[in-house]
Amino acid sequence: MSRRARIFFYTDSYVFRRSFRLLVAIGAAVFFLSFILSMAAGQQARDLGGSPKDPLKETPGKVVVLLFVRTDCPISNRYAPLLQEMSVKYGSEAAFWLVFPDKNESPGSIRSYLQEFNYKLPALRDMEHSLVKKSGAKVTPEAAVFNSKRDLVYHGRIDDAYREFGKARRAATTHELADAIEAASKGVAPPSAAAEGVGCFISDLK
Repeated sequence: MSRRARIFFYTDSYVFRRSFRLLVAIGAAVFFLSFILSMAAGQQARDLGGSPKDPLKETPGKVVVLLFVRTDCPISNRYAPLLQEMSVKYGSEAAFWLVFPDKNESPGSIRSYLQEFNYKLPALRDMEHSLVKKSGAKVTPEAAVFNSKRDLVYHGRIDDAYREFGKARRAATTHELADAIEAASKGVAPPSAAAEGVGCFISDLK
């Protein structure tokens, strides 16, 4: 092999090796990105059809209210009429979502629950507790209010109707959720940023 031929051979081999390494690196990066995106999708809340859904990316410009409930929690059930009334009263200012954090509640059981309590609100299953963690929720029922900038401005009880589990007042004397929605819709801080809820504990919290 002539000297010129050897130079071309080595040059071509070097270019081939560099190109091959570059292709391998690109392939690995694409695979890693796909893996990260799939993991992120798996940690998202899902609608009852199984599609990933992030309520904080919906209805831009509106306040977002997440209502954590369970189908078998008696206090959650007692609040159903009030939550419906509030969603109608504040519907022009805030987007309401029911969030079911119990992994054992199937889409079918949730649909039956919505029908039984005449709910008209969109429902999400938060099986990986992504919304629970963002909201600091610990029990059901509990609410989280995000302002138009998607800052968490309130989380906790709906009102003080329950002093403790099984012990209710004749009528609530404070209305933390309503106060938070009204404040957030005006762009100001709520009177209270948090209030401890009374209800059924959310399992598997970390």
